[in-house]
Amino acid sequence: MRTRRKWSSLMILTAAFLAACSQRSSEEPYSVSIDPEDFVQRIDNPYFPLVPGTTFTYEGQTEDGLEHIEDVVTHETKQVMGVICTVVHNTVTLDGELIEETYDWYAQDRQGNVWYFGEDTTEFDGGTPLTTAGSWLAGVDGALPGIIMPADPQVGDIYRQEYYAGEAEDMAEVLSLTESITVPSGSFENVLQTRDWTPLEPSIAEHKYYAQGVGLIREALVQGGSGTVELVEISIDGGG
Repeated sequence: MRTRRKWSSLMILTAAFLAACSQRSSEEPYSVSIDPEDFVQRIDNPYFPLVPGTTFTYEGQTEDGLEHIEDVVTHETKQVMGVICTVVHNTVTLDGELIEETYDWYAQDRQGNVWYFGEDTTEFDGGTPLTTAGSWLAGVDGALPGIIMPADPQVGDIYRQEYYAGEAEDMAEVLSLTESITVPSGSFENVLQTRDWTPLEPSIAEHKYYAQGVGLIREALVQGGSGTVELVEISIDGGG
């Protein structure tokens, strides 16, 4: 059982993390301390549940063509900074051609915050691997994990989702908790809306929408271009 002292230290860590992440510039210092004992095995944050065996399928028309995305929550794990992370396999195709493949690593702390510990990503061109730029691993070469989804998001919260200086510096701000959204997979109420951006590309931003008990249901580019992808299906181990 977790002692009260451990719980308090985690609460202080999370408060300090969110305060530090209110910074909007990648030039400002960022640091976080990770204790593997503060993490649990399941990821059941209402806005970001990751049940092994689940596949989330997204589609949408972008400026470049029809984009098809599959996020598979695998039964595999990876240890990063001493923390056992869930491995999510992501593939992106454009007009039927594979353009990106990524393995993401997530873990949830005892408060319910979901942390992002890195990614192994490859971009393709004509079926040939083109680059692995953007890959990073927390604890290596100064890279640090960020929170992909807070335990109790509130309007106005700003947080770092990842940090690898000059390569991966995504951030998010909570805009709303009461959106009503309809996508091909269904209609949802009290949806969480965020604005996501990176200081590395300040002219680009997107809105993301998360439904409780489901997770991400829509992404929409709102600055620097146009395009929307939406959740069309959820399946579990090949079933409906």
